[in-house]
Amino acid sequence: MRIRRPSHRNAHTFLVHVFGRGLDGERYVVERFRSRPDGQIHPVEAEQPKGNKGRRKQRRTVVSASKVKKMKPERDEIIICTALNLKASGVQIWGLGASGISAMRYAR
Repeated sequence: MRIRRPSHRNAHTFLVHVFGRGLDGERYVVERFRSRPDGQIHPVEAEQPKGNKGRRKQRRTVVSASKVKKMKPERDEIIICTALNLKASGVQIWGLGASGISAMRYAR
């Protein structure tokens, strides 16, 4: 008699790296990146609308700590959340594909 294992088709696996004091702050700047199959990492533009077209101002997304805790990356996405009021504190959230955990080790 065989015991059937449950399949986890909808399982979400990601790597979380906490640096500095972690999520002790109130507000966080969110930066998103995409990893490509060739190993290159490219930034994803912020979701906020453009302000003044004449200036080259960097757009950024600021969210609360509760929203940072709920964030989940896509398979090839890296999310970096840095605290506004704490020096060098925050969290990095890596998708499974971006972290390289599932990469084949013996690929030629």
